[in-house]
Amino acid sequence: MDLNHAVVLVTGGGHGIGRALCHALATAGARVAVADLDFEAATQVALEVGGLPLALDVTREQDVIAAIEHTESELGLIDVYVSNAGVAFGDGPDGAASAPDEHWRRCLDVHLMGSVYAARAMVPRMKVRGGGCIVIVASAAGLLCQIGEAAYTASKHAAVGFAESLAITHGEDGIQVCLVCPQAVATRMTGFDDDGQAQDADQGFGGNDVDGILSADYVADCILAGIEEERFLVLPHPQVATYFQRKADDHDRWISGMRRFRQHLLGDRT
Repeated sequence: MDLNHAVVLVTGGGHGIGRALCHALATAGARVAVADLDFEAATQVALEVGGLPLALDVTREQDVIAAIEHTESELGLIDVYVSNAGVAFGDGPDGAASAPDEHWRRCLDVHLMGSVYAARAMVPRMKVRGGGCIVIVASAAGLLCQIGEAAYTASKHAAVGFAESLAITHGEDGIQVCLVCPQAVATRMTGFDDDGQAQDADQGFGGNDVDGILSADYVADCILAGIEEERFLVLPHPQVATYFQRKADDHDRWISGMRRFRQHLLGDRT
C-alpha cells in the first residue's frame, strides 16, 4: 500500500508507539487522525504532524464510530485504521488470577473490543471501497507470555486471534490485516517518557531488557514497512519468531523454561 496521501486513523496516538507512528505516517505523506483518551496529548501530536486530533475511548463503540465519521468528514475516506491503544496493570498480589475484575475487563475492552468495534465499522466501508488496511498493535505477549501480566497476556492473545480471523475472513475482500507483536518498547508502559528517556527503573514488565528495548520510532518504521509490503505479521524483535517456534515444538518444555525465567526475575528483585 502506498501511504502517500492515505488517510490514517491511529488510536493511542498521543503517546508511545502511536505518537511515533503518527510522525512516521506524516513524513510518508499520509493525512493523520490522532485519537487518544488523553485529548491534550492527541492535540499536541496533531499540531506536530498537521493532523486531526480526536478524543477517543476505544472501549465505547459509539465513540469509535463517531471518530471514524469525523475523520472521514474532515480528511477523507479512511485507508488505514490503526488499533494501537493499550493498557497494563500487573497481576494481583496472589498471582495470575488475582488482579481485580476491572483490570481484566479494561484489558479485554481496550485490546480486543477496541479492535472489534473498529472492524465492525471499517470492514463494510472497506469492502465497498475495494480494500483498505486494519493494523492491530498487539504484543509478543500475544504469541508468548508476559510474566506478571496475566490479563495483559490473555487480552493480547485474544487480539492476535481476532487479527487472524479478520485476515482469513476478509482477505478476499481486499482488506489487509497487519498484526504487530513487539517485545519491550521504550514507552510509558516500560518506564520511559515520550522522548524515550528512562523515568522509573522499577516500572514496566519483568524481563524488559532480555532482548533489548526498542525505540518507539524504530517500531513505527517497522509498522510502516509492514503496511507498505502488505505483510500480516510484523515482528520488530525478530527473535520472537524463534521463541514462538520453540513454544509450538514443545509446549511443556517452553512452560518449564518460562518458570525458570520467572524465578530468575524474582531472584533479581530480592
